Amino acid sequence: MAKPQRPGASNGKKKGPSKGTGGLGRKALEGRGPTPKAEDRAWHPAGKRKAAAERYAASGGKGNPSSGSGAGRRNAAGGNPNRSARAKDNTSEAETVTGRNSVLEALRAKIPATAFHIAQRVEMDDRVKEMLSIATHRGIPVMEVTRQELDRMAGFDGVHQGVAIKVPPYEYAHPQDLLEQAIDRRQVPLFVALDGITDPRNLGAVIRSAAAFGAHGVILPQRRSAGVNSAVWKTSAGAVARTPVALATNLTTQLKEFKKQGVFILGLAGDGDVSLPDLQLADRPVVIVAGSEGKGLSRLVRETCDQIVSIPISASTESLNAGIATSVALYQVSTIRGAKKKS
Repeated sequence: MAKPQRPGASNGKKKGPSKGTGGLGRKALEGRGPTPKAEDRAWHPAGKRKAAAERYAASGGKGNPSSGSGAGRRNAAGGNPNRSARAKDNTSEAETVTGRNSVLEALRAKIPATAFHIAQRVEMDDRVKEMLSIATHRGIPVMEVTRQELDRMAGFDGVHQGVAIKVPPYEYAHPQDLLEQAIDRRQVPLFVALDGITDPRNLGAVIRSAAAFGAHGVILPQRRSAGVNSAVWKTSAGAVARTPVALATNLTTQLKEFKKQGVFILGLAGDGDVSLPDLQLADRPVVIVAGSEGKGLSRLVRETCDQIVSIPISASTESLNAGIATSVALYQVSTIRGAKKKS
């Protein structure tokens, strides 16, 4: 009787050479080549639009150039019916602005929009009619899309109200240019600077308040700060089109430069040494600085401020976010300045 071997032990037989596949799987390993362009894929919306445009051209310009695209397009006011079919929506770096107020303000301010999207069977009001008129007059391609497409463009928790436009990336100003412009107009400079505000909704609220109370601009640090994007456009209700936003390479250095030119720096903080109703510098050139909700003003910015101003509130356990605090401070400054002019 043969002795049983240990598990895993060799049986003494030599293993022969393994057989290959003879190249049967070579094609599977070669890949399928480069991914075709969107317009070259028949099932892709861009491919459907291209096919519809080709059919339209082949028919001599008769019929609907967008038929079969799945998201029909139209020219709003009887312009060239083939313009939207030919127009390319080069929006790889563009921002989508949604909402009737935001879109209308952007169009009024002549923001170089690349496309105007409107929902099918949208409820027409005076704002929508004005948008269509401006877009047609400026030659902006008007595209009729489904509400599902607008939902996708607006993003999560976005509200589009049936309209949207594509705008190029925001062009920031330089803080010094804004100061010189205010001086050239013989106006008392008033600015808002944000130190570490990363929520775009807070930024949008601040820009809206700055526009409402006559500030000459909003200054942001280049790093660790929210930038002007679609959420800011939406929250500001289009005020970004009226109030310039500037970028400072270093916020502390920029504030010190302003101080050298006679501008007073007022920081907002709950433990400030000056109460807002007692503010004496409101009629001077000022920059109101608001810090982040979690950390407040940074140490270097706080040391640069001429005064730290507090807003009195009745409940000691409550605090104001940056947007509301800035709005209250801007209102107080504008009220004092208005009273000075009347006296």
